[in-house]
Amino acid sequence: MTMTLPPTISTTTSTCCPSCGFSLQSLSTTDPHAALLQAQKQIEDLQAQVGLLSQKATAAVDRWADYEDELSRLRAASTTSVATTTTSQHTPHNSTPSLPTSSPRSSFLGNSASAAAGAAASRISQLLSPRKSVPNIGTSSNRASLSSPQLTLPLGGGSGANSNDDLVEALNREQRLRKAAEGKLNDTSREVEELSATLFEQANEMVASERRARAKLEERVGILERRDEEKRARLDRLEGAMGRIERVRGLLNETKGTARETDDQHEA
Repeated sequence: MTMTLPPTISTTTSTCCPSCGFSLQSLSTTDPHAALLQAQKQIEDLQAQVGLLSQKATAAVDRWADYEDELSRLRAASTTSVATTTTSQHTPHNSTPSLPTSSPRSSFLGNSASAAAGAAASRISQLLSPRKSVPNIGTSSNRASLSSPQLTLPLGGGSGANSNDDLVEALNREQRLRKAAEGKLNDTSREVEELSATLFEQANEMVASERRARAKLEERVGILERRDEEKRARLDRLEGAMGRIERVRGLLNETKGTARETDDQHEA
């Protein structure tokens, strides 16, 4: 008496995560080891994706630091340019004495460059001190004008106006560069924040998906183990039944042999 067990069919179903689109495969197989290897492979893929996203976030932070350095450099260059332009404007163009007077442009420049006036005053006084041909009245007037909070410019005609225009243009250019750098810095900060939020969200989704997949896999492994135990119990019962059948057959054969011997004796 032989018994055949029905063949087991392994099916593979694939589902996708609705948030990140990651493909999750749940295997219905009788081999728990293969299912565990599949889960480990999925875990390694998720870890590789998390590492890639971390590298992108690090690169964005580096770009942010570069933008901050560029902004600091532009601020330092703006301060240096204002101080240099102010120094060149206060250098006397000729040896004839002239009375310094203030103008609307000098008042505007004095308000905008008040931070650099103190540093430029000492340098200008050093430049003016060795000139012996300038009368005392011009020297005293220049020193008085430099010590005042408002910057005063000598009446030099077209050259003084051109210097003022150049200074205003330089200030405007530095302001535009500063605004552009601040705009880039704000864009980079926003990009880093968005990337960080996306990274953490995707990481949380991956971890949750992996936990669900692991729970399903463990549940499937438990079901397969219970089925194996049931099959073993059935096989044990079948073996016991086969043993009883063999014993009954042996008894029947012995009974038939005894009956034949008895018949032979009666015939004899």
